[in-house]
Amino acid sequence: MANERLDAGGVIQHWYDADAEPITIVEGNDATVYDDAGTAYLDFLSQLYCCNAGHSNEQIVSAIAEQAERIPYVSSAKHNDTRSRLATDLAEIAPGSLSDVFFAISGSEANETAVQIARTVQDAPTILTRWQSYHGGTYGSGALTGDPGTRKTLERRAATTGVGKFLPPLPGAFDAETPEELAAQAANHVEFVLRNEGPDSVAAIVTEPIGGTSGAYPAPPGYFERLREICDEYDVLLISDEVITGFGRCGEWFGIETEDVRPDLLTFAKGVTSAYAPLAGVIADEWIGEEIRGGSYDLGQTFAGHPVACAAGEAAIDVYRNELIDQGRQVAPHLESRLHGLEERFDVVDTVRGRGLLWSVVFADPETGEPFVHPWVDDDADNPVADVRSEAQDRGALFGSGRPDVQIIVAPPLCVTREEIDEAIDALEASIEAVFGDL
Repeated sequence: MANERLDAGGVIQHWYDADAEPITIVEGNDATVYDDAGTAYLDFLSQLYCCNAGHSNEQIVSAIAEQAERIPYVSSAKHNDTRSRLATDLAEIAPGSLSDVFFAISGSEANETAVQIARTVQDAPTILTRWQSYHGGTYGSGALTGDPGTRKTLERRAATTGVGKFLPPLPGAFDAETPEELAAQAANHVEFVLRNEGPDSVAAIVTEPIGGTSGAYPAPPGYFERLREICDEYDVLLISDEVITGFGRCGEWFGIETEDVRPDLLTFAKGVTSAYAPLAGVIADEWIGEEIRGGSYDLGQTFAGHPVACAAGEAAIDVYRNELIDQGRQVAPHLESRLHGLEERFDVVDTVRGRGLLWSVVFADPETGEPFVHPWVDDDADNPVADVRSEAQDRGALFGSGRPDVQIIVAPPLCVTREEIDEAIDALEASIEAVFGDL
């Protein structure tokens, strides 16, 4: 154990698991990363669903260096030219009349900020979010999160209040025979929860437009349109959590645009800089920005809107606009086709779902339709889905784990090629066969 500690420089990695030893990544290029032994891996989780432009993009790296040489830091309470330009860029690409940007540092803080803004302008305390969702790992964002692994870990010592939960629009949560029926039942359920909370007490509904680590699931057609109608009817704000789904990940600038629905607030992080520097924030509708500016807002963070990170964001948006969003759109159908090929070949692959370059491969016992191991129910059992990821890593491809861990998340950078998709999915196919045989 002492040697392991020294090898890691005393670092306790996040999501620490005493039984797992992570690889040490020291270099990267486009969709490939390299460990300290020189072994190459196709990065099909974009590290943490954030390196949308891939690794070592020269335009982003150069922008960071130029800003650091000019002025590396300006107080978040003051204006800065780079920060203002990025805010303008974000307003231009954001859907609808979203126009005012409040910067943060991480996705967790962005979601907390959006909630604070919603509670302030609505003068209401309650926020509604989905079960089986993930919105962050701080106390406030952890309360929003429906994943019990995160929420219970935080609430073991102290709990936050003011958050209610509703069921996600997943087939297993409702008794629907068609996607249209599922959309209607799931939306009606949200309205039922809202009415029973007392609409006047509810400030906002927070939701991912396409599930992130909760399973890359899109809503059935019509669900978000009805959700928007419900929010309008009861004067509740709709907050789109785009921490994972933003910046081309799902084929458009933001995932909610694939639903053609306008949110009132939108949170972002991860892909805004392709994770080359920490940056996050909230884009608010114009009327919300005007209301905040009309009074005072005595909250902030030292490193929010850090100029070096904003320079990275400017450059990343330029790269996305000029080439990578189009490139991601072009290769996404091939990834989708290859993943559905796994569903056709293996009975243990119960469902393949997703959008753009964000997908989930869900595993289940073909005889029962239930997970082989449900880690939220039995967290001590050996999980064959984790074994598949381990096998894939040995074959040179990195994939992500879902919440719950009954699935594998597939989310390569937007710069990925068809050939790299084939190589990675071939590795995943061989890994499924190695763990499950011909099941």
